[in-house]
Amino acid sequence: MLQSPFIVGKIYKRTSIQDQYGGSRQSGIAPCASYPYIFIFSGDAGHQHGYKDQWENENVFSYTGEGQVNDMTFIRGNLALKDHIKNGKRVFLFFYVAKGIVRYEAELQLLSIDYFQGQDREGKERTAIKFFFKRIGKHLNYPIEQLSFQLVADPEEAYKNDIPNETERKGLVTSRVGQGAYRKSILFRWDFKCAVTNYAKNEILIASHIVPWKGSSNDERLDVNNGILLSPTYDALFDKHLISFENTGKIILSDPLLKSNYKEIGISGKEVIKKLSINNYPYLEKHRELLL
Repeated sequence: MLQSPFIVGKIYKRTSIQDQYGGSRQSGIAPCASYPYIFIFSGDAGHQHGYKDQWENENVFSYTGEGQVNDMTFIRGNLALKDHIKNGKRVFLFFYVAKGIVRYEAELQLLSIDYFQGQDREGKERTAIKFFFKRIGKHLNYPIEQLSFQLVADPEEAYKNDIPNETERKGLVTSRVGQGAYRKSILFRWDFKCAVTNYAKNEILIASHIVPWKGSSNDERLDVNNGILLSPTYDALFDKHLISFENTGKIILSDPLLKSNYKEIGISGKEVIKKLSINNYPYLEKHRELLL
């Protein structure tokens, strides 16, 4: 592994970094012309432009592409990140701690890309790009075929068919685009395993919101803590509020079904989710309120 020009946890002035290495002083993504480096900057201020960056787990970071209004496309910084491995560019992540002051977090390598639906700076719905990176030097216990660079939903493909008008065209894109990035966030959050059983065949695992899309705010819809990865039986019962979970992770069985009914479909009532975080609790509390 190549030596990093930065020290993890060290505070830097952004202007000093770019005086030395180059790159845009304003954009969140700053490719350098004279060095094989791309700097990406993240912070709370990005939320007002519809950005949502986060560690999905301790080694996987998701980063929203650049573009404050309208749909994001693969140009400029977005294209540079997409092709950074092919072009031999190293990616360095910084977090803002104050205006113009950043903390170095990690060197990253791209794992996957996808789209999500969100709002731009003007509050308009748009298709945005999500990049998924891993920390350099960290091994992930996921089969490589599960980390495909292929986009789950490409907006260009979504409206290739003849659509009578712009409204229907936009509706088709919205219905198909935006689920890919959120599903990947949930897969990474739960390490590609059912939260209850640890079953790991991701082709049949279902990534669901704990508080449904229609009952969530824009931020909650994108929040990985409002998601859970379940095998089909558990997901179906969870979605219909026939089961829920305590903050301890212990399963709760709804009264309308007899214990014998649960046992017939393989649920013992002793199941426990072991990887809940305190950030899941507010969503589970809302889910339990609707338990039948």
